[in-house]
Amino acid sequence: MSARRVILYAGLAFSLSALAFSLGSWTAQRSIAAQMAANDQRLAALQGHLARSILRTREAAILPSATYGEQTGDPVAAAGSPQSALVDEIKRQLQAEMGLLPVRLLRERRGSFVELNAADNFGKTSYGTAGYLGHGYFITVKHGVMALDNPADGRDRRRIVSVTIRYRNRDIPAQVVDSGDATGEVHPGDWAIIRVREEIDLPPLRVDASYGFEFAEPIFRLGNDYSKGIILSTGYVGQRMANGLVTCLTDGHPGVSGGGVLNQQGDLVGIPVGRMQGDYRFSFILPVRSEMFRKVPGFSTAVVETD
Repeated sequence: MSARRVILYAGLAFSLSALAFSLGSWTAQRSIAAQMAANDQRLAALQGHLARSILRTREAAILPSATYGEQTGDPVAAAGSPQSALVDEIKRQLQAEMGLLPVRLLRERRGSFVELNAADNFGKTSYGTAGYLGHGYFITVKHGVMALDNPADGRDRRRIVSVTIRYRNRDIPAQVVDSGDATGEVHPGDWAIIRVREEIDLPPLRVDASYGFEFAEPIFRLGNDYSKGIILSTGYVGQRMANGLVTCLTDGHPGVSGGGVLNQQGDLVGIPVGRMQGDYRFSFILPVRSEMFRKVPGFSTAVVETD
């Protein structure tokens, strides 16, 4: 076979191969394009179906307003409907799992706490927090309204000579009407009940003395942080101590003693009484007990404890 024929056959074979490759590529591209077009059509159909479903739902939910049928807001599931119950259950589960408390409820509970101020016979002043119980009564810490650190060497005894709460930019005198048996701070008897004689328009707290303080349960603390107003802090339960106090991981800044520790229902379950020396993140909580409210009108049956 001559060299010319070899070259001719080789060129022909190469041309046929190139043609076959081009045809295959063209066919593959056509197939891909067709598949993409089909996908686009299915996506458009799905979007259209979803849009029609939403439109039908909204049209069904529109209620007439006055005489011209104007919709005043986004349609929502009617109260008591299966959809409403499902939404409420999802919200409840998310709240429980994430340790959340509705902002509205937090704002309401914030209004139940006031700044507490005290002065002693040496001219020294201190500040803390008190939670409103109703009828002019507040709960706070004993060490905020009574002197617990009296000297044993014969020097003048320290006495608290003035206790006031801050209400609507005024300092209102308060009187101690009951207290625990604490002889020092961070003590299971470090609680006190105070009363003001003036009319007070604050939302009273709900009290739950049966709260279990289970490990890692979320809690909410409201207190007068650094005398800068009632500030929210969140944390988690640690463990019960042998003396009845509870440890928790939440800010224990100066001024929060006597404030409120709330559970996820917004009920008062404890009061902050102190912190770990040198560590503001580690706090001590005094769980509320029914005996704390023995002199508060209306709380004899409002507080329920379980063994």
